[in-house]
Amino acid sequence: MLWDRIKFTGSADIIIAGETLPQMFANAIAKRGDAVWLRQKELGLWQSTTWREVGEIVREITNGLAALGFAPGEVAAIQSNTRREWIYADFGILCAGGISNGIYPTDAAAQVEYLLNDSNSVIAFAEDEEQLDKLLDVRARAPQLRKIIVFDMEGLHRFSDPQVISLDDLRALGRKHAEQHPGDWARRLADRKPADTAVLIYTSGTTGKPKGAMLSHRNVVHTVRGYSRITAQDENDDRVSFLPLCHVAERVGGSFFGLYTGSRLNFVENPNTVAENVREIAPTVFTAVPRVWEKLYSGVTITLAEATSSQRKIYGWAIGIGHRIAELVLADKPVPWLERMKFRIGTWLVLGNVRRMIGIHRARYLVTGAAPISPDLIRWYLALGVPMLEVWGQTESCGASTWMPAHRIKPGSIGQAAPFCEVKVASDGELLIRGDGVFQGYLNQPEKTRETIDAEGWLHTGDVGSVDAEGFFRITDRMKDIIITAGGKNVTPSEIENELKFSPYITDAVIIGERRPYLTALVMIDQDNVEKFAQDHDVPFSNYASLTRAAEVQSLIQGEVDKVNGKFARVEQVKKFRLIEHQLSAEDEELTPTMKLKRKLVHQKYATLIDGMYA
Repeated sequence: MLWDRIKFTGSADIIIAGETLPQMFANAIAKRGDAVWLRQKELGLWQSTTWREVGEIVREITNGLAALGFAPGEVAAIQSNTRREWIYADFGILCAGGISNGIYPTDAAAQVEYLLNDSNSVIAFAEDEEQLDKLLDVRARAPQLRKIIVFDMEGLHRFSDPQVISLDDLRALGRKHAEQHPGDWARRLADRKPADTAVLIYTSGTTGKPKGAMLSHRNVVHTVRGYSRITAQDENDDRVSFLPLCHVAERVGGSFFGLYTGSRLNFVENPNTVAENVREIAPTVFTAVPRVWEKLYSGVTITLAEATSSQRKIYGWAIGIGHRIAELVLADKPVPWLERMKFRIGTWLVLGNVRRMIGIHRARYLVTGAAPISPDLIRWYLALGVPMLEVWGQTESCGASTWMPAHRIKPGSIGQAAPFCEVKVASDGELLIRGDGVFQGYLNQPEKTRETIDAEGWLHTGDVGSVDAEGFFRITDRMKDIIITAGGKNVTPSEIENELKFSPYITDAVIIGERRPYLTALVMIDQDNVEKFAQDHDVPFSNYASLTRAAEVQSLIQGEVDKVNGKFARVEQVKKFRLIEHQLSAEDEELTPTMKLKRKLVHQKYATLIDGMYA
């Protein structure tokens, strides 16, 4: 069995010494030298960068920033998709003694202006011409911004502006500065203290303007050492990097944890090639958000619909064996020898191909977090033979604070408190976190900080939950999202939404019902899968909007809603739904960059559509 030979448990031993990120970075470079750390696909070819090469690039960037007058304690922003240069700039800023601030590349110019000014960023790194245009558009309203550094100069070779230079030019400045000030690098590495702010991570702003969460060097170092205690990773592991580095999951759990453990980070070619690149990388550890896991599952489901009858029967038999074994594993019961042999045959016939189709055939385990996930989806991946471990935390806790032990997976739970922090349920049901990973506070917002961290050091997460006798926590919902119907019934919308999203035809859903007589839903369809359905059933459509209006599509989604309704009590059933008539992406205001719907904005923007369901 795949899970019989997996090494999960980590160690409390310190892998890389250092009490700050610059110290840890320098020690990791010295230890690992010519081993490959970063890989990125460019122009169809995978390019590798060794630890030593990363060290040289970062040193040049650090010295280049020094040449520009960047002082320890100042803030520099990075506005880019996830790529190697993000890592170079991030560690260059940190090793210069600065504070690194990420800006999502999907942010509009007005948002960029707010983030630059709120953080007081004096330097900005831009990925390309598109991101540079936003910075040029707002620089007159960000007077503290001194210099803009561009990673990719394609299309900008004839562009000239005294405030803008390329990353190559910055590195050249750094080499010259190092010759003239040979001791500056070492002085800057030693400048920062564990209590100093290292990074700013702005919350996604699901309610109001984003808040800048200040994470110290101590917060990050404590967290990555803690991660190493609960999950084993080393230089033999391949990770796939595609989630936004502005987000705590990829920043701490990907970049900084990779620095600590030595696991290779593989950067996808672009956001549109994630699925293809994952199959090429075949990561040994794969971390993603629920929307990715849902998309991969739905892709398999649709592929099966096109398979022959015999192929579907073989898959049904094999996945049935997998589900039976998964239930035994979840119940902590032994798996009979005959079932093991059947599973091996099923893997050889079909399940191994499914894992290869997704790109998880080498994965020791999968990690999901950042949003709720359907327990049935976790069971499906388990039935394939790959454990999926759910974690829970937030930006303010520097990442995960609970973890699912691989030997005791409980779908529907977020696991137990991590050994490097405390988690408890308050009297009102709110989950609280305490430990050295808890952030310093919100930049420029002391009142919000006092609301979030109490006098005893407990972080108030805003999540409502419970804990069982074995110490496994369960999230009920966000405190502000729990629905109280007109009849006084408390409803947890996320449970219903997760069941709806398990459908291959539904990408997202928002349950409505606060002070209403019954529940309704706004539904966003999965464009690829519903288009395939329409083509297979000769349903005419000309664009996304017409697809959502087609009677056959409405009936298809009604059938999916009916299936979900069968799992809930009458008061929790969805009586009506409406389809959102345009495809949402991270560029749309309704979604955060990590693809979470902004409930308040959705309620406001689609108020007329919602009211129509109660007319």
